[in-house]
Amino acid sequence: MGLLRVYCAMRALLSRTIQIDPSFHVALGLIVIFGMAEIFFATSYYVGRARTARISAEAVAPPVVRSSAPSVSSQRPAPAPVQPAVSQQAAAPAASPSLVDQLLREGIELRDRGDTTNAIDRLEEALDSEPNNATVLAEIAKTYDLMQLYDRANEMWRRLQEMGPSAGAAYELADQRLKLGVPAPGTADAGIANSSAGAAEPKDVGGTREGSVMGITQVKTTEAPDPDAETSLALQIGIKKQPGTTIDHMKVKILVEFYDTVGDKDIKLTDADVNYEWLTPKHDWTDTNPEVLSVKYVRPKMGGASSESSLVEEAAMARPGRKARATKGSAANGAQRKYLGYIVRVYYNDELQAVQAEPSRLLQLFPPSKITPGQ
Repeated sequence: MGLLRVYCAMRALLSRTIQIDPSFHVALGLIVIFGMAEIFFATSYYVGRARTARISAEAVAPPVVRSSAPSVSSQRPAPAPVQPAVSQQAAAPAASPSLVDQLLREGIELRDRGDTTNAIDRLEEALDSEPNNATVLAEIAKTYDLMQLYDRANEMWRRLQEMGPSAGAAYELADQRLKLGVPAPGTADAGIANSSAGAAEPKDVGGTREGSVMGITQVKTTEAPDPDAETSLALQIGIKKQPGTTIDHMKVKILVEFYDTVGDKDIKLTDADVNYEWLTPKHDWTDTNPEVLSVKYVRPKMGGASSESSLVEEAAMARPGRKARATKGSAANGAQRKYLGYIVRVYYNDELQAVQAEPSRLLQLFPPSKITPGQ
């Protein structure tokens, strides 16, 4: 009976209508909506990532596939990248002569300016690159001759002589130099210049006679501005004695001759004003330092003409111990004159010791006398 009453009570309770607040339904609906939205956004996020990963994989895959094909084809033109390496190796020897030519030009230019020490450095550097280059050997020998280092010069001349006729004009020059003791300024120099593979021809050409007691260390040409002159320049000539020799300065004569082109055709002794002065105070060669003579060439803008005979007599003849003097000349009437170059000769006891010229062809046109002119 007791159990029956409890059962009836529970049934009556459950069968009774439950009254629910409307706000509960609203809240429950919002929760469901937010849950569905969260599920949607999460699904969209993960689907988007999967799609991005698939696209990236597809984008990376083609280059890998494409690279495999060229790898096969790249084996076919394999010699192509080898060709530049071969051409560079073949071009390496061709670059060496250009370096030698550059050093040769620099050495000659330095020697022309009187910087014989640096000239030797350049020329020997060129010789290190090409030890059997006949042109370089000849230029080194000529530079040592200019420096009066005859032992070293003769060593270079002998190397050229030992090379034989294969050295070309340099062999002939060396053979003549060792036999006669006088550098030949003629065709041998021209032959060397032609065989120098583009090297510049030296401007100053000449040398010192073997067995001489004096020599020319440098000849430097500088402009000497003068508003009243058409052309004004000066030569600085260094003259040195041989080591261990005693010089009587009264027996020294330096002859400087300037030459002009007349009408762009003929070459004649200048009619310009020429004067000289010693830049070193003693100029007696009591010590080993060179004595320096300055000779000026001045062509006035206007003036009369000088006779050809007087020009020869008025060529600058410097004698140590005498005061500087000037020879008066002027522009010749008629054909226009232009400065061309010079010949410098040094005599001791009336015998030629050394000669220097610019340009070299002046020595061919006007060969220097071995004794003082007029003797």
